[in-house]
Amino acid sequence: MPRRLCPIPALLFACVTAAADAAPLKILGFDDMSCAAWNAAKGDADVRAQQLAWVRGFLSGHNYARQSQQVSEVSNGTVETFVNRYCSEKARGNFAEAAQRMSDQYSGRNTAITK
Repeated sequence: MPRRLCPIPALLFACVTAAADAAPLKILGFDDMSCAAWNAAKGDADVRAQQLAWVRGFLSGHNYARQSQQVSEVSNGTVETFVNRYCSEKARGNFAEAAQRMSDQYSGRNTAITK
């Protein structure tokens, strides 16, 4: 008697694979979110204030989305120090990535959010 293959497991695998290949995260921010732009703004208090406000807004968005794993209150100095260190270690990175890593670390999760 020939064995019939059940298509259900194959369909489930396809659905799981499709979910894992979700669209990349859309970051709404400055035209230039690079670490080079972050470093260039060091001497421009107005631009740096805007960048810091953006990172703090990102962290607030994290708190809204993950209310059980919130980032604790942090000062502008703490944010700036964290992003400075990130950008010195990953010069080709961007400060949105720094904000993501800060949300990972300061929420107590210490790992990137996964679905």
